[in-house]
Amino acid sequence: MRNITLGNQKKADDRPTACWPRYRVLIPAVVAIAMCSGVSLSLAGTTQPEATKEQTMANEQLLSAKQQVIAPIAAFAAIGDMAGLDTALNKGLDAGLSVSEAKEILVQLYAYAGFPRSLNALGQLMKVVEARRQHGIQDLPGREPSRAIPTGDDLLATGTANQTQLAGAPVKGPLFDFAPAIDRFLKTHLFGDIFERDNLDWQSRELATVGALAALSGVESQLQAHIRISLNTGLSVAQLRQLATVLNEQGNSEAGARVQAALDKLPAKAN
Repeated sequence: MRNITLGNQKKADDRPTACWPRYRVLIPAVVAIAMCSGVSLSLAGTTQPEATKEQTMANEQLLSAKQQVIAPIAAFAAIGDMAGLDTALNKGLDAGLSVSEAKEILVQLYAYAGFPRSLNALGQLMKVVEARRQHGIQDLPGREPSRAIPTGDDLLATGTANQTQLAGAPVKGPLFDFAPAIDRFLKTHLFGDIFERDNLDWQSRELATVGALAALSGVESQLQAHIRISLNTGLSVAQLRQLATVLNEQGNSEAGARVQAALDKLPAKAN
């Protein structure tokens, strides 16, 4: 006779009739008849064991393998550590990052660490991809953005909308009144030209941004802002704490400590 699932229990009995007395009071006749006929049943409405529920919740709070490799790439690139970047890029491609996604992480980097760091990092990526190709590793090419980027006033409107959604409110203040050009550049270029490119999702872009800013000294206020933006994209505090741990484990303890310090400054309700 096959196993019968009742809630979280399984019963088996090789005696077709011996099972009837045991269950005639506990279960409806139709279930007992089916059971004694050798039919395996799973009753509707069974609940997931508590341990399994807790494990599912824990898994939902973890960064995916691909997400874990993003911040180290950005961090090593931001400080110009080519040896660390080489290792991080190989780990990233091994974890399933496409070449397009890796390129996009490093292209975006220039908005936070400047063109020289971004260009050097992209050159290192070229070397890594070619070395892997020579060893017979064919990395996923990925894709280019699927939609055209707006221009002119439409770009300003798109970038402003993206910035507002990411920040959770319109971004304004005395600094932008003092230097309106930087406000326009942020809206049209960073949150327009760059964040409108959909070959890298916003969570990944924020993981890269946090990694880059954490690796740099003296930009704690910007790091704090992007920690909050990361939460607005749907990342959790637990996932960002995991990001700090990953940075520590991959040899950038200062960056990991900065992320942890920024998280510790969040309001209690954010945790």
